Amino acid sequence: MKKVLKNVSFVFLLLKMCVVFGQELSTQKRIVIDVGHGGKDSGAIGINKIQEKDIVLNIANAILKLNDESDTPLDIYLTRYNDTLISLSDRTKLAKILDADLFVSLHCNHSDNSNARGIEVYASRKRTNYSKESIYIGYQIEKMLCKVIGYEGRGVKFANFQVIWETINYCPSILLELGFLSNRDEAKYLKGQEGVFALALSILNILQF
Repeated sequence: MKKVLKNVSFVFLLLKMCVVFGQELSTQKRIVIDVGHGGKDSGAIGINKIQEKDIVLNIANAILKLNDESDTPLDIYLTRYNDTLISLSDRTKLAKILDADLFVSLHCNHSDNSNARGIEVYASRKRTNYSKESIYIGYQIEKMLCKVIGYEGRGVKFANFQVIWETINYCPSILLELGFLSNRDEAKYLKGQEGVFALALSILNILQF
């Protein structure tokens, strides 16, 4: 079913149909992966001309593929499945309407300093019942990526990014900056298929825990 979901509006329509016909949603752990940027919003541009919107979509699709092949698959939805621009408010509405157990927003970093490198994790500054769990999951993902891939950890930080500010009210919510596209080594790693699948597998392993 996930493969035919083209955008958030279609998901809303499908869920309403499920309610009308009395169908129940899956009882599996339900995770919304927010695929940053898209469409005319390319996000950061790497030194090798790769675009953030493409890298995070590649990683998200790899997570879906690995999840489908898993013995204990999760119920995972993406905020976009192709190169489409979805509004920030629609991304957060999806998590709410799906009653998500976790919201994870995927991004890549950029800096004027080409030596800047590593993983950054953001949690919302807003304090809710899900704040501690968000921070814990963020630290676990950062720890896994540093261990498996060899990335440097830049810690869990706090910000008012809209997608985590609006979702932290009803589920744990984090935003991941998966390396610097302005760093030659990390941009090369993020562009390669091996790097994409390594990142995807590391993230999925934590989500399945």
